Amino acid sequence: MGRNKITVVGAGFVGATAAHWAAAKELGDVVLVDIIEGVPQGKGLDLLQAGPVEGFNGRVVGANGYDETAGSDVVIITAGLPRKPGMSRDDLLFKNFEIVKGVTKEIASRSPDAVLVIVSNPLDAMAYTALKVSGFPKERVVGMAGVLDSARFRAFVSLELGVSVEDVQAFVLGGHGDTMVPLARYCSVAGIPLPTLLPADRVAAIIERTRNGGAEIVNLLKTGSAFFAPSAAAVQMAEAILRDQKRVLPCAAYLEGEYGYRGIYLGVPVLLGARGVEKVFEIELAPDEKSQLDRSAASVQELVSKLPV
Repeated sequence: MGRNKITVVGAGFVGATAAHWAAAKELGDVVLVDIIEGVPQGKGLDLLQAGPVEGFNGRVVGANGYDETAGSDVVIITAGLPRKPGMSRDDLLFKNFEIVKGVTKEIASRSPDAVLVIVSNPLDAMAYTALKVSGFPKERVVGMAGVLDSARFRAFVSLELGVSVEDVQAFVLGGHGDTMVPLARYCSVAGIPLPTLLPADRVAAIIERTRNGGAEIVNLLKTGSAFFAPSAAAVQMAEAILRDQKRVLPCAAYLEGEYGYRGIYLGVPVLLGARGVEKVFEIELAPDEKSQLDRSAASVQELVSKLPV
């Protein structure tokens, strides 16, 4: 058995940092692809040279084309324009549609058995684009959103309560953006339900901060958007797939009737293993949670209906 191969498309902050996490976890050989000449090659070489210091093995190469990516097991697609202050995720729709469409065609023809992990925004619409363009089964095209949104929720809960992040469990469902649905009822600290530990107004404040988690960082950075947590979240998904961990994680999955939705990507709890999305868990939702999820699904549907696929 040779080593696994992970391709990361887009060598910006998210892509380069994803390559870093993947190499450090020794998930396999990493190929970093970007259209800007020299950038993926330089970052790849730099990362390769960190191996002796950090003690990780694995080739890291940069490329401007796609031949190096042939036979990849997992492909993380981060390519696209980043958000700038005042831009909504939806402003990116058409520009990033063209980018993701082009990337997916190149990848699918060279790695027909890969699982695609989509990170480009607007996330749910870009995952839909990749599914339609690749012709892959729905199990093998999955979007990274819920892992990141849940991580933000968990981080804020741990700050509020002064407890380890490792003991905080949380689920954030729905579209990636302002309509996401953090489920406080399913959030717990070492098994203790969050609503019994915090008053409702504090829980509401944490939910609000989670919803705006990306924008808060964009407004602070001024010239870019979040990259440490998004790339870590994408690599957690890649690891679950490559190591067949059967992790239960909130991911953007293509729904065909689950939760009453059809033909869209939406963040739901899934079983993530070697085949990609191996199962969608349908959890019980209270009426207000379901109506929030309906709103989220409607906003995703609106975006997808604009796409020329």
